[in-house]
Amino acid sequence: MKKEAKQSGKIARSAGTVSIAVMCSRVLGLVREQIFAGMFGAGFAYDAFVVAFRIPNLLRDLFAEGALSAAFITVFTDYDTNRSKQETWQLASNVLVFFAILLSAITLLGIYFSEPLVNLLASDFSTVTGKQELTILLTRIMLPFLVFISLAAVVMGILNSRGKFFIPAMASAFFNLGSIVGGVSLAFILPKFGQPAIVGMAIGTLLGGLLQLSIQFPALLKCGFRFTPRLPFKDPGLKRIITLMIPAVIGLSPTQINIFINTNFASSCVEGSVSWLNYAFRLVQLPIGIFGVALSIAAMPVLARHAAKKDIGGMKETMVSSLTMVFGLTIPASIGLMMLAQPIIHIIFERGAFTAFDTIATANTLTLYAVGLFAYSSNKILVPVFYALEDTKYPLIASFIAVGANLLIINLTIDSYQHLAIALSTSCSMILNFFFLSVVLYLKTGGYSVGYLIKALGKIIVAGTVMAGFLHWSRSLFTTQLNGSFLQASFVLLILIIVAASLYGLLLHLMKLRELTSVTSKIYEKFGR
Repeated sequence: MKKEAKQSGKIARSAGTVSIAVMCSRVLGLVREQIFAGMFGAGFAYDAFVVAFRIPNLLRDLFAEGALSAAFITVFTDYDTNRSKQETWQLASNVLVFFAILLSAITLLGIYFSEPLVNLLASDFSTVTGKQELTILLTRIMLPFLVFISLAAVVMGILNSRGKFFIPAMASAFFNLGSIVGGVSLAFILPKFGQPAIVGMAIGTLLGGLLQLSIQFPALLKCGFRFTPRLPFKDPGLKRIITLMIPAVIGLSPTQINIFINTNFASSCVEGSVSWLNYAFRLVQLPIGIFGVALSIAAMPVLARHAAKKDIGGMKETMVSSLTMVFGLTIPASIGLMMLAQPIIHIIFERGAFTAFDTIATANTLTLYAVGLFAYSSNKILVPVFYALEDTKYPLIASFIAVGANLLIINLTIDSYQHLAIALSTSCSMILNFFFLSVVLYLKTGGYSVGYLIKALGKIIVAGTVMAGFLHWSRSLFTTQLNGSFLQASFVLLILIIVAASLYGLLLHLMKLRELTSVTSKIYEKFGR
């Protein structure tokens, strides 16, 4: 029990460090989206930008938060545990060289074939004059983003494996900062030279990616890394990483594959659908980043180290504890997003070119995305366990199941529900993916503490239900204020969120949820004296 509590506290502390950094990044990301909403609204220019960014962003999510990170950390941790320092750093250098070459080649191919790629992703854009041409231009500008952000993922993996979490997590905040400052500046300058303002935002994305990579170099050098360039094609460690990555590119992030497919469906809906889906997904990414990604980043090196030492029992304890923390954080976040979707969208986006109609459409989309929030975040814990065990076939199978379910649900519902069908199908496919991976992992590892998970989930649901009741009552009581001026609505919404979160946390504390009490006891030890 003490060992489990200690492990929970360690992961929670690491995740807390990452969460602070990720929160800074996500808040800046929301500021970036606010700028887009105010300048471009939901329609022609922003639809084109979203589709153009979808191609490098899909690959970014697979590499930066997916296959490359998980595979690299698994092998790098094994080297760091069982090999010499020289071999470990040489592996890191070889991975950087190999992926710089590979991704540069992919980027050049993407630029050359950008027109058919855009046609594949959003064929209906050709029916709107100039929309397809703008999307192709933006795609060509933003594709090199993939190189910067994927190399940043390798550096992040090295730092995470060495117990350094804050700087790599904070690096994504510099991406948003570069995108905002560089993008907005160029958006005002470029129209004077005959270029659309949205082109400036595309160039700003490149600047942000370069900044995210370069900001991590000082911390990397401080860890003792020295770059030794070689042609790495015969490196056995690199071959292990690639072997893990090939199925993982498909298997780790079925949501991203589904988003790619869904964009095609969204482009056939009414104009603005792509924008509404993107704004809503950006908002749901806030709790995913703060909770799911943060816990995944913190747990991944611990899982990999257990696997390297053949400590399957310790790995299962880490996984169960991490899943409990994910449930405890994402379920109330889902409830909050679903019940407060409209005032949240109204406060964050409704100004400039973003209308009240856009608020309603985006809020309805956000509600459906929030249904699958717990599953999306939980999968970020489950999939790295398979990689730590160096078994990637089951995430691969899960991805095909999720993609198939997504296509089936969309085809059955899109005529009736338009863009809302896409948000619904994304959530349903992620939930199905979660249950599949959970069952397979249970059978593969000889069982884990399902009884403890169910007991903890029961406490979370009870506390979440009480919180939902409070939000339902208070939302009705303060309807006028929540639809009022920006300052009034922001103040009331902030108070409701603070009170609801405090009520939820108090109930879990009274019910003695171990993952919460292990963290609060550490706080009392540090500050209560």
